[in-house]
Amino acid sequence: MNRMLMLAALVAATSCASAQTQEKKDYPQPEPMRPGMSEYWTPQPKVVTPGDARSASAPSDAIVLFDGSDLSAWMAPDGKPAEWTVKGGVMTVDKSKGDILTRQKFGSFQLHLEWRVPKGIEGESQARGNSGVFLQDKYEVQILDCYENETYVNGMTGSIYKQTPPLVNAMRSPGEWNVYDIIYTAPVFKADGSYLYRPFVTVIQNGILLQNHTEILGTTEYIGFPKTQQHAEGPIRLQSHGDPSQPISFRNIWIREL
Repeated sequence: MNRMLMLAALVAATSCASAQTQEKKDYPQPEPMRPGMSEYWTPQPKVVTPGDARSASAPSDAIVLFDGSDLSAWMAPDGKPAEWTVKGGVMTVDKSKGDILTRQKFGSFQLHLEWRVPKGIEGESQARGNSGVFLQDKYEVQILDCYENETYVNGMTGSIYKQTPPLVNAMRSPGEWNVYDIIYTAPVFKADGSYLYRPFVTVIQNGILLQNHTEILGTTEYIGFPKTQQHAEGPIRLQSHGDPSQPISFRNIWIREL
C-alpha cells in the first residue's frame, strides 16, 4: 500500500513539474543596443579659444602672468614690486634682486612659460644658466642649461629637483628659446597634516615629455630629503640663482587654473 502511495505521489509531482514547464512565460528581451544608448550631450564643455601660435598669445581663459609689458603680476618675496629687467618683451633675472613670486596663489593648474639661456654662456654643471620654477612655492621644476653640459641627473633641466630625473634631455642650444608646459595637480592633506594624495606633475619641454604624471615626494630641499609640509594654495616662484653665469630670460608666461 505504501509503495502504491509513493508511486502516485511521484507521478503527481512529475505531472506538476511538466505543467509548470509548459506554463513558463516568455518575457520581453532587452532591446538591441543602438549607438545613441551610450551617448550623452550635456553638460557641454566650456569653449576656450586657443592662443595664436604666431603671436604666442595665451588661451582665452588663461591668466596672463607676463606678456612682455611689465611685472605687475609679480612681487619680491617681501611683497614689494618685482625688480627684474623688462626689455623688448622679455624679462631677465636680476640676481641682485632675488626671486620673484606671483601675487596670485594657485591650486592645480596648467602653466606655460618660455625661457632662454644667453648665447655664449659660460660655466658648467649647476653653475650654468641655473634657475627654477617653484609650484605653489614648494616644489621645484629645475631650469638649467643642460646643452652639452652634464650634471647630477636629479638636478638636470626638467627634473623634480633632487627627486626625479627627466626622461630625456630636450635642451635647445644657448640663445634659443625653450618652452615649458607644466600640468600640476595639487596635494590633498589629512587632518594631521600628512599627505592623503601627494602632488603630481607632468612636464613637457619643447614638445617632448620629461615628467609623466610624476609623483612629487615632498618639498624641494637643497640639503636633505623631501619633507611633508601642509599648505594651501601658493604662488609660482621664479628663482634668481646665485651661480656666477649670465642670467637667463623669460617671456610669454600664462596659467590656467584647473
